[in-house]
Amino acid sequence: MSLLHQVLQDLNAGRWNAAHDQVQKDDSMLGAWLHGILHLQEGDLEDAENWYNRAARHFRSRGSLQEEIVLFEQALAAATLNNH
Repeated sequence: MSLLHQVLQDLNAGRWNAAHDQVQKDDSMLGAWLHGILHLQEGDLEDAENWYNRAARHFRSRGSLQEEIVLFEQALAAATLNNH
């Protein structure tokens, strides 16, 4: 399981501190987006916007937290398929 898959598992299980600790180890664009999603979940919009910018994502036109998680899961699945 990749690091970002583990972060998603922790996020979905409510282990937000563990998810946040782990996501900081990934410096990819997907990692930055997931880091932003974690800050959204925490209600820390300033840091969320910073991480969305690092991920080249449009923060102001994002979906709900749940929509963002679904979009992220789809992007991660596509990236995983493309790397195999």
